[in-house]
Amino acid sequence: MVDVVKNLEQKLAGVKSVVGMLRNSQNGAYVYPVVPSEFNNWRDEQRAWRETAVLFDQAHHMAELMIEGPDAEKLLSRLAINSFTNFTVNKAKQFVPCSHGGHVIGDVIIFYLAQQQFLIVGRAPTINWVQFHAETGGYDVRLERDDRSPSRPGGKPVVRKRYRFQVQGPNAPQILERLNGGPVPDIKFFNMDAITIAGRRVRALRHGMSGVPGLEIWGPYEEGEEIRAAIIEAGKDFDLRQVGSRAYATNTLESGWIPSPLPAVYTGREMKSYREWLPADSYEATGSIGGSFDSNDIEDYYLTPYDLGYGSFVKFDHDFIGREALKKIADQPHRRKVTFAWNADDVAKVFRSFFEPDIGNYKYIDLPLSNYASSSYDKVTKAGKTVGLSMFTGYSFNERSMLSLGTVDPSVEIGDVLTLVWGEADGGSAKTTVERHKQIEIRVQVAPAPYARQVRETYHEGWRTAQPA
Repeated sequence: MVDVVKNLEQKLAGVKSVVGMLRNSQNGAYVYPVVPSEFNNWRDEQRAWRETAVLFDQAHHMAELMIEGPDAEKLLSRLAINSFTNFTVNKAKQFVPCSHGGHVIGDVIIFYLAQQQFLIVGRAPTINWVQFHAETGGYDVRLERDDRSPSRPGGKPVVRKRYRFQVQGPNAPQILERLNGGPVPDIKFFNMDAITIAGRRVRALRHGMSGVPGLEIWGPYEEGEEIRAAIIEAGKDFDLRQVGSRAYATNTLESGWIPSPLPAVYTGREMKSYREWLPADSYEATGSIGGSFDSNDIEDYYLTPYDLGYGSFVKFDHDFIGREALKKIADQPHRRKVTFAWNADDVAKVFRSFFEPDIGNYKYIDLPLSNYASSSYDKVTKAGKTVGLSMFTGYSFNERSMLSLGTVDPSVEIGDVLTLVWGEADGGSAKTTVERHKQIEIRVQVAPAPYARQVRETYHEGWRTAQPA
């Protein structure tokens, strides 16, 4: 009888290569669940967050974990690179935990809702990590977990504990004022207050995914449709558009957040008990790696907070997991987060290959979001040497450009033109999202993150003469 694999540690013990397991995962494409793919069309939905206003429905694709009790802050502070000094009720911030080796597990938004009550919202890896320590660390806390909606509900009812919406864009302040029946409180960035919508007092976080003032609001799930209807009605005069799941994730290409680095959990003696706690069907056990960067050492895919632009979050004023490892490298040069703007001619070659059957095709670029694995790692080179990683790719109709977010060596400068290798080696892995293809080199120009369109001549000689020899 074959032993049933119950956890991640057992699953890893049964494979020759951790990288191979993840590179050939059969988990399928990452799906943003429940929300329709498009309400209008994804081009106009992208344009609306820059020019008018949008309604983002965030009620389904993120997991949530409520942590309450006398030890709630003690637990969370122990896990976060962030300081909890001056973090008080009605504030929120990005919460970043690391492994014992100082590599990022993931990140979420943490809401300080009330004394001894915190809510964390985001992707599963961080939710899992916090839950593990809460359950095994002897902390006096109570947990309430609400997992993301199923990727493929199959017609079954979907129920969450809370709806979660964002109203963003240049016209958002007028819409919110109309909803509130008067001026909205002057809420500072990542602070919370309340507004009135449809006669209900609704908690609101000042947030700005689109670069202008906007609010994230939430409440009991059963009230969500009433609140949505009120927002849509108030937005009619301001060209408010609902954003579908196709366009939603591409907002980060302009705002500069890298959503899905590989959680650094697959190695390390101190991480073994966590791997034994993680189920065999967990995100970490079933996720996938994609892209042209190809190393047999899974630790080559790990990233520090500095690599991802979280260096300013690292505070050594408290004890936290990974503290000693990060302290050793704090003063060293680090990779940094950037945006890569892709050369239009090179991108066009990829699409043209699907109309030239005799030459073989390159890896398909899906639009507007082009990731085909849970965690994307495309190598970026200079004179044949890997100097960076491209980690989240898509198309911005606002910028009329393919963009990707990634991290580069300290020697790389803004404005440099580098080479990104698109597609996987040896014709592609066995992932269900990967067709047989060949690799192609695509020129990319290094730009800031968040992205500010550079004064550049995409189709002129500058792209070519700047290319390193």
